[in-house]
Amino acid sequence: MPREFAIGGMLLPGLLVLFVGLLVLVALLDGVAGRLGWYRHVWHPPLLRAAVFVLLFGCLGLLLF
Repeated sequence: MPREFAIGGMLLPGLLVLFVGLLVLVALLDGVAGRLGWYRHVWHPPLLRAAVFVLLFGCLGLLLF
């Protein structure tokens, strides 16, 4: 059964909380990768960003259930 989180008296689905948290995490990882020049070694940086987000969201989403 999916978990729900109570934030400010509202019940929010666990995947929504995970989604928002991962947006922040991926933004931080994107900043680090950009500053260190890792995107020079990647063919399509936006595709890599999307793939990292989907990978992390899928793995952490499975931990919720």
